[in-house]
Parts: sequence; structure tokens; C-alpha cells
Amino acid sequence: MADKGLRVASGIAAAGVTLGVAEILAAWIGAQSAPLQAVGAAVVDHTPDGLREWVIDTFGTNDKLLLYILMGAVAVLVAGLAGLIERVQRPAGSILLGVFGLLATVAALGRPGAAWTWALPAAIGASTGIMVLRNLTRRIDELPTEPKAADGTHPEQNVQDSGLAEPKVGGGPEVADVHLERRKVVRGIATAGAVAIGAGLVGRWLGQRARDVSGERAEIQLPPPSGPVTPLEPGVDLPVPGLSSYVTSNADFYRIDTALVLPQVSKEEWSLRIHGMVDREIRLTYADLAARPAIERLITLACVSNPIGGDLIGNARWLGYRLDELLAEAGPHPDADMVLSHSKDGWTAGSPLSVLADGRDAMLAVGMNGEPLPVAHGYPARLVVPGLYGYVSATKWVTELEVTRFDRAQAYWTKRGWSAQGPIKTGTRIDTPRRTRLDAGRIAIAGVAWAQHRGIRGVEVRIDNGEWQPARLAAEPTVDAWRQWVFEWDATPGAHTITARATDGTGETQTAERRDVVPDGATGYPSISVRVG
Repeated sequence: MADKGLRVASGIAAAGVTLGVAEILAAWIGAQSAPLQAVGAAVVDHTPDGLREWVIDTFGTNDKLLLYILMGAVAVLVAGLAGLIERVQRPAGSILLGVFGLLATVAALGRPGAAWTWALPAAIGASTGIMVLRNLTRRIDELPTEPKAADGTHPEQNVQDSGLAEPKVGGGPEVADVHLERRKVVRGIATAGAVAIGAGLVGRWLGQRARDVSGERAEIQLPPPSGPVTPLEPGVDLPVPGLSSYVTSNADFYRIDTALVLPQVSKEEWSLRIHGMVDREIRLTYADLAARPAIERLITLACVSNPIGGDLIGNARWLGYRLDELLAEAGPHPDADMVLSHSKDGWTAGSPLSVLADGRDAMLAVGMNGEPLPVAHGYPARLVVPGLYGYVSATKWVTELEVTRFDRAQAYWTKRGWSAQGPIKTGTRIDTPRRTRLDAGRIAIAGVAWAQHRGIRGVEVRIDNGEWQPARLAAEPTVDAWRQWVFEWDATPGAHTITARATDGTGETQTAERRDVVPDGATGYPSISVRVG
């Protein structure tokens, strides 16, 4: 039994060395070439839609943390198994580690923009881990067997049972030798484990230090916006406790993307290439943007995975450069109808060219709420398009705008069964009350409603199966942002269901039909259940 524990521990230590060595190599080659990142990205790419949406709905922006926890658990189990089945004359565990290294290598080479060097972290890491496992296994296999007395018991047990002496370590020279050799093996495993942890930490530190752009970002001076700036009228934020702020802070803004490692893109290295079905290919650097007039607008972004009543939506003040002007300079061909935007991490989104060029404030954004874009939200540049779900427009770390056609190219999520075009549906959310037990009397029911680029004309609230009653709306400085609302309810004792619905600026009321987020956004009325009294 003791030998089994040593074998399991040796497998875990060897796997740790594999990952640690790979992290050090990935620090120089590229973060996405590290085995955990490469395999994790492959898992994200191939997770079935239903499971993916369940994870996002259940864990929200903690979905990536859950993935790392699950990968860690699986890695420990596989590593322990590798150690358990490894023998000097039967390297089954080494084969298992080799298979992992091969899979991680294939996953790394399959990432967008991968070079042949991306194979090195997993390959060299796995080779090193196999050598460690072979060495530890040899030492475990060579452990001497503890001698036994004639009655089948160990000498040390006889000494203790006789009552004639205090138990001594080992009970004799032979047993002492066994314990000494076992301690040497334990020290070897502990040393390998320490090396694994140290290598992993050093690799992560080196990688972050080599690519970190936070210092550069902190020194950026954003350009002043030209033209009129949408003011925040006094009535945009209703004084209702528990109601979402009209402007979402950068720290609270939702983040949903496929990047397990945040791309660290320096403004000195960044450029935007506009190409494809255009008269003139254009490449703009960050310095080129500084010579152009910037605009600042209030725009609400929403994730297509946002369930009814969900929080994958936020409103911010964005600073950037008009996309219609950038595209016009390239001269799109008359038969082009899509712009396929490319992210630094290989993600793509397909936006209707007609939407980007219809005069709305679609922009190449460089600022968010008065500061340079946070790295998690696309620094140094991203796309912001009012009226479209993020999966077809909100490309972070954007590097290319490829003018093409919907019948010639598919974006990341379109290939996975989502709708090619994703206009935002009219929706609303009940923010308060959040407690399920309330006191009788006057209670404020409040929330936010959105229909980007159409605006919100009205919000209605229904108590149980009663009549729809109009809510009071906050001021609406722009139709491209959400709108707060509040309804004063004289709550009576008993169990109640509160439902809300919104009507957009065109007069269309959101549908009551309950539909899932796939393929182009959820529909249905939000509702909450409370008990009064």
C-alpha cells in the first residue's frame, strides 16, 4: 500500500515537472503554447453549445476558473494513474504522459497564428516529465522488501508486542535500511514536486513580465473627443437602492470571451489591417489613430448568451474612431456585405457591412469610461457596435477587418451553429427587489430595459395575472444605451409573481415567447417571485 502511494505521488510530481518546464518555455515562445492553455482553448472550441451555455448561465464570468479547476482535477487523476501503472520493465505511465504531450502539442499547433515553435513547450515538458517518472519508478522498484519473522510478522511488530522494549525505528538493521531507502525516495518525489512548483511559478512570472502591458497602458493619454459629447442628464440614474448604475464601472463590466490567457498587445506592435474586397488595403498603427478625430459615446453592450434576467450586459462611455470612415477610406466593393473582424487570439466576428456603414456610432474603441481600455476588455483597441450582440461585433484585441461576404466566410460562433447576424432583441431586467420576503406597503420595483439603436419607449409591470401597468422611465440621453425604470407597488400580503416587459422606440413590445439563447439570443419576460407579510 505504501508503494502505491509513492507511485501515485511520483506520477503527480512528474506531471508537475512536465507543466512547469512547459511554462518556462512558453514564457519566451508564447503563453498560448503552454499545454494547459492550448488544451483548455481546444476544450472551449469544441464544447457542445448546450453544455457551454449551461456553464455560462450557472457560473457566469467564472466559467474560465471552473475550466481550470476541472482541468487541474483531471490532470491530477491522470498523473496519479500514470505513476501507479509505471514500472521499469513496463513504461505504461510514460506512454500515458507521452500521449498527453502529443495531444497538447497538437492543440498548440492548432491555435490560430501558431508557429512550429509552439510544439516545443509540450514536447520538451513531456520528455522531461517522462525522465523524472522513469527515475522515480526505478528507485521505487528497487526498494528492498521489509524482512518478516517466522510467524509472518515484521520484527518491529514483535518488539512492540513483547512489551520488553520501547518501539524503535525499523526494529533492526534490515528494516532500518528499508526505511532509509524509502525516505530517500520520498525526498526525491518532494524535490521533483518542488521543482515543478518553482518552474511553474517562475514560468508564469517570466511570461507576465515579458508581455505585461499594464505599465504602458497607464502612461497613455487619451485624445480629447471631437464634436458633441452625450451628456449624462440628471435623471438618467434613478435613486432606487439595488438598481444598476446607468454607467457600469470597468471593474463590474461583464467579460465573456474565449481567451484563457489575456492577450498582452503593445500599442507599439499593434496595427489594424483593412483588406479583402476593398479598393485599397489600409494598415493603421496606434500612432496613426492619434492624428484622427475621436468620438465619445454612451453604448450598451450585451452578450448573446445573456439569459432572461441575466447580467451579461453593461453600459459604458466609449472613446474611439468611426468605423464607417475607416471602411470608406478602404473602399469596399459594391457586392461585399460582411466585415470579418479578427482578434489577436484568433477569434473572429462577422458584422453586416450595411450596419457598420449606416451612420450609427460603430467605432474602433481605445477608451472606456475615461481611461484606456482595460486589458481584459481589449487593450489597445476593440470594436463597439450599438445594436448588435457581441458575438457578431464586439471583437477585442482587434487586428484585422476583412471585407468579404456572408456566403464566403464564417465567423467563430457561426461555424458552431449560431446565427450569422445577431441584432439585439428588446429586453428588460428586474434588478430590485432582490429579497424574496417583503413587508407589506409601498415597494419600488425597478430595473433596466434595452433596445440598442432603437431606444426604449416604455416598460410595463404586471403583478400576478393582473393588468399591465406603466413604469416610470428615467431620462434617455441616447437610444444606444439602456434605460432605467421604476414601478411603485402597494404590496399586499401573500405570494406574488412580478413580471416586466419593454417596448422599443419603434413601438414593438418584446415577445412573451420563452426561447433559449441559441441561436441568436434569449426571449421572454423576466419575472421574480416574492412573499409579502
